[in-house]
Amino acid sequence: MIRLTTILLLLFTYSGVYSQETKKIMLSGTDFEHPVEWDFKVTNGQNSNVWSKINVPSQWETEGFGEYTYGRWYKELNQDEPSKEEGYYKYEFEVPKTYKHQRVIIHFSGVMTDTEVKINGKLAGKKHQGGFYEFSYDISKLIQYNKPNTVEVHVWKHSANASVNNAERKADWWLFGGIYRPVWLTVLPETHIAKIAVDPKMDGSLTADLEINNLKNNTKLQATLYGDTNHQQLETFSMDLSKETEQTISVKWENVEPWSPESPNLYWLELRLVRNGDVLHTTKKRIGFRKLEFKKKDGIYVNGTKILMKGINRHTFWPESGRSTSKRISIMDVNLIKDMNMNAVRSHYPPDSHFLEVCDSLGLFVLDELAGWQNGYDTETGTQLIQEMIERDVNHPSIIIWDHGNEGGWNEEIDGEFSKHDPQNRIVIHPWADFNGWDAHHYPTYLTGVHRFGNGENVFFPTEFMHGTYDNGIGAGLKDFWTHYKESPLFAGGFIWVFGDEAVYRTDWTGPQKYDSKGNLAPDGVLGPHREKEGSFYTVKEVWSPVQIAPLQITDSFKGDIFVKNEYLYTNLNKCDFSFKVKIANEHTFYEEASIKVVNEGTIEVADIAPGEMRKIHIPITKNDLNADLLEVTATDSFGREIYTWTWKMHHADYYVNKFMSTPKSTIKPSVKEVGNTVVLEANKVKVSLDKSTGNITSISTNGKDFPLSNGPTPIGMKAKVTGYKITQTDSVAKCTINYAGGLKKIEWTIDTDGRLLMDALMLKDAGRNSGFDGAFFEGSIDKFGLTFDFSEKNIDKFTWFGKGPYHVWKNRLDGVEYNIWEKEYNTTITGESFENLIYPEFKGYHANFIAGKISGENTLRLFSESDNLFLHLFTPDMPKNSISKCFPQPEFPSGNLSFMYEIPGMRAFKPLEHQGPSSQPTNIRIKSGDDGITMKVWFDFKN
Repeated sequence: MIRLTTILLLLFTYSGVYSQETKKIMLSGTDFEHPVEWDFKVTNGQNSNVWSKINVPSQWETEGFGEYTYGRWYKELNQDEPSKEEGYYKYEFEVPKTYKHQRVIIHFSGVMTDTEVKINGKLAGKKHQGGFYEFSYDISKLIQYNKPNTVEVHVWKHSANASVNNAERKADWWLFGGIYRPVWLTVLPETHIAKIAVDPKMDGSLTADLEINNLKNNTKLQATLYGDTNHQQLETFSMDLSKETEQTISVKWENVEPWSPESPNLYWLELRLVRNGDVLHTTKKRIGFRKLEFKKKDGIYVNGTKILMKGINRHTFWPESGRSTSKRISIMDVNLIKDMNMNAVRSHYPPDSHFLEVCDSLGLFVLDELAGWQNGYDTETGTQLIQEMIERDVNHPSIIIWDHGNEGGWNEEIDGEFSKHDPQNRIVIHPWADFNGWDAHHYPTYLTGVHRFGNGENVFFPTEFMHGTYDNGIGAGLKDFWTHYKESPLFAGGFIWVFGDEAVYRTDWTGPQKYDSKGNLAPDGVLGPHREKEGSFYTVKEVWSPVQIAPLQITDSFKGDIFVKNEYLYTNLNKCDFSFKVKIANEHTFYEEASIKVVNEGTIEVADIAPGEMRKIHIPITKNDLNADLLEVTATDSFGREIYTWTWKMHHADYYVNKFMSTPKSTIKPSVKEVGNTVVLEANKVKVSLDKSTGNITSISTNGKDFPLSNGPTPIGMKAKVTGYKITQTDSVAKCTINYAGGLKKIEWTIDTDGRLLMDALMLKDAGRNSGFDGAFFEGSIDKFGLTFDFSEKNIDKFTWFGKGPYHVWKNRLDGVEYNIWEKEYNTTITGESFENLIYPEFKGYHANFIAGKISGENTLRLFSESDNLFLHLFTPDMPKNSISKCFPQPEFPSGNLSFMYEIPGMRAFKPLEHQGPSSQPTNIRIKSGDDGITMKVWFDFKN
């Protein structure tokens, strides 16, 4: 049996010097990364029915015990019942006799799911039911002082209460068992403050509801405020107390800095019970001062400002430890949320206390939720759990709203229980419902709806939207939704689903696959399970940036002026730092080692741009800077966090082709000849064969070796039939022009003396027959348009390119990628599935604003586009292999795997594309008589 004797004895001895303070003494580790071993036995599954050791806190499955179960066992997984093992824990400790007349309380901050506690063989109290809540027992009378004490904990993974199972364990998340949050003792003097619930306002006033036990006559309360970071002491107030156990105090401090997500100012409130000059008890709470106002048919106001929540849903989760996490992970997660320019977060259950502490200190609005995924607790249980949740969390300034369940997981009989424990009287919402004046409808359509959202009269904020299965949603379509909803003054924000992929490390799996997301049920995140950043991470970062820059194209007339809008709630942009860099790339980038250097950089002065304002700012570039390649502007907030970095190319595509493409001249004259049904272009040991009847490349060879580019150009999104061809030849070039009927007018193939090949295509030229006013050829529902080829993926090493990157894009996810010289190694990442080797950015997919690139490998291919706004389709991403229910991981790709396109498809977000905004919809072709048509010019360089 584990024994804690010497250390605990020392702690108790030391604490006796300051016995008026609340003492916290850990029985477990502080988190799963700093655990303490307890004795343990589990009844079923891995390593069952034998006593051994287990780390506490932990989930027993991730420690190699019991059975794994995902919460959709009853639906997609078609299981008769979930795992129901029980766990038995033992731990031994000693308490010195000094504390015999003190109150000793044992606290459990989270146990899944039913918990029975014994001290020295005697029950500590009623069995606790509910896996996400902190509970405690007064064990003062059960302890043997100066002798070993044994705590025994019996844990049932599956609750005896059907409503608890329905609320917590019939859910779209992993079901774990065990003591997964810390366990500790608190030691309190006989007279002590047992509970504190504060309501601190932005003007420095504070009321607090207190529960004081064993209050003696002539006891006063002293209240002192200290700065959280500077420890500056503010005024101390002294108040007389009545004899009542429950009391309310009111005080006011001057010159208090209010709390907000943009300025998360915090203070320590110290309360002391003093009698005849003796301090009976001292306790502290960290608090923030802010004013909450909930105005129906208007908005949610914090410190007098109507807020817009840019939020995300987050599960408490880590792959190797389940729901047992640490403050390190909480800090990492809140920083990642802030890095996406978010200001709010929601969970499906009360998160770890350390997560809320970090939300307080780094600044996030929090929606704190009573669990109930799609079913609510019974009245008795729910009433108790509401009290436990609020008593733990009520003093966090980050929490502004209580959520009662999720998607039907509420019990209306107990809605009134929240306000009984919350002096701030935060609103209670029913996530996904239009309830009590607050519309939290989930997964709304772009045009939602009849007298709802922007067409309705209630304040609305979807507590789930932009669902992110695999590469779905999150960033894809976000800009449309956000821009549209912001047009309504009733819009209060939204919460994306979800923060991270829930793929757990399976201790019971022995094969090559180690991480289990239950197929498509749990990989919904903008981040991988170990916080790997998907492409949508950067899309959200740009779309939700509090600094927005008006659309800009740089030409030789650019003078350095840009228009900037401030979309902060509270912060003037003069509190932020703006800088710029002018960059120029090595002209030999695609033939040597890629490089780009800064030729000018500096700061940008921003005098005063208040929230909501747009103003012009000046970038102090020189005239010579316009000869460079890129302009980069970075905004940084007052804490040094990057808001976003924007880039613009300085020239059109043809400029960069002239710069980057090597054009050595050969003395060998190019040739063109006809061989049967084939036209052969040849120069400098490069031979290209074209089929006269289809216009497609049938073969390419370089230095007598086959080059694996063929079966193109095949039209995408248009019809084309060859009507004829023409060949010409000069000393410097050989040409073959293929003429077509249909959407493709002609392609002129030109081979230069050194073997470079130009594809010059003319499309959408002929309107055909039309008559009457505004007669035009029209064809709708075009989600892909361009020309495609087959190109072998075999032995590809890397891709180096100039264009927007580094992540692949969709038509409705073009934000978050920027111009640069990018390079990435070949990988076969399946977004949201390749957890054993999750490499981002993904290699395959659509790349935006492609200008120049080098595909390196056994058959190196260089590509240069003279056409602006070209998408490069470089290989087709693999489909997920482990899906277990109907899902739509990605739209259909073109038939080839090397395509040059002017139109690519949008990505869905849980619901069909038809439910999303304009950028998600297919486009159309419209041609008028006299149109010049559109061109596409791409160079192929086959030199190794």
